[in-house]
Amino acid sequence: MAALIGVRCLTRACASVSQALVAAPNSGAWRNLCTSAVAHAASRSQAEDMRVEGAFPVTMLPGDGVGPELMHAVKEVFKAASVPVEFQEHHLSEVQNMASEEKLEQVLSSMKENKVAIIGKIHTPMEYKGELASYDMRLRRKLDLFANVVHVKSLPGYKTRHNNLDLVIIREQTEGEYSSLEHESARGVIECLKIVTRTKSQRIAKFAFDYATKKGRGKVTAVHKANIMKLGDGLFLQCCEEVAELYPKIKFETMIIDNCCMQLVQNPYQFDVLVMPNLYGNIIDNLAAGLVGGAGVVPGESYSAEYAVFETGARHPFAQAVGRNIANPTAMLLSASNMLRHLNLEYHSNMIADAVKKVIKVGKVRTRDMGGYSTTTDFIKSVIGHLHPHGG
Repeated sequence: MAALIGVRCLTRACASVSQALVAAPNSGAWRNLCTSAVAHAASRSQAEDMRVEGAFPVTMLPGDGVGPELMHAVKEVFKAASVPVEFQEHHLSEVQNMASEEKLEQVLSSMKENKVAIIGKIHTPMEYKGELASYDMRLRRKLDLFANVVHVKSLPGYKTRHNNLDLVIIREQTEGEYSSLEHESARGVIECLKIVTRTKSQRIAKFAFDYATKKGRGKVTAVHKANIMKLGDGLFLQCCEEVAELYPKIKFETMIIDNCCMQLVQNPYQFDVLVMPNLYGNIIDNLAAGLVGGAGVVPGESYSAEYAVFETGARHPFAQAVGRNIANPTAMLLSASNMLRHLNLEYHSNMIADAVKKVIKVGKVRTRDMGGYSTTTDFIKSVIGHLHPHGG
């Protein structure tokens, strides 16, 4: 038992260090992160490891809209694939009257303990009820989930306007236009502050170049609007340029956000890794998802130096589909596969990703958003059916 616990601890430590790779600002921090991760893993008590019976504890936050149905798909596929993960489910929703400071703290406590989470879209109502920052934004800030990564990749067998796409969008998501700093300076005049700092701009730029280095990618494009926001976006651009000088083997380009949108539609193949501030990232994530099939097929993830959260790449609650058994679980299943890779469960990660891709490539089972008539349940069953040839 002691040897088994040691293996679990080492595996968790490796997973933490692996993902911290792209977030650490310098080599000293790398060493500190490695030491910290190993020390943290080693300090987890034997009683706790026995409680999860060899499984990795993961926080699950179903969210709103079809989120609970997508999480059900994940749990069903994980069960069929015998994935050694124990989900600790929590509910946080502003539209279902399941949001409070107490619930937020419970979720944060679970995520801080487990270090890894899988979440659905926590819908943010447009009505102002005295609090500008949504629970979703507060959750990301408190965990310092500064880097959102969306890998936009075409799925073999599913033809879209642009095929064979493979690009990555990296978004800074703790400042910018999402600062929640708004006030009425005079009657009928609202000031909404956009915050840009050197520290966070350098951090996301370094994350992007480290990511490109680790993944063997050759180019990073910084997306901005420095021609108009000369100080704010100017600082972001300057930080990207400074960091780029430290990575001479990676080509660096800059592009204004409006031109970037047009170029993505006309010729998306010119892009490799794109890095950008908060609002631009939100827009580009959705635009790029549309290039390969929509919100239902693109996975995403968010990182801090310590935590990893897995979600869909384009965050939509798809409320009109609730209870109709028509939601496409592809994005969430691929995100769950990425989560397993983060936990160093490569075998299970590949098994699930391969099964999902086989279902799409065969083309017999497709949900409505992909031009088919299959239900969510049909898709889940088909994925489970394709697990076995791989899993034996």
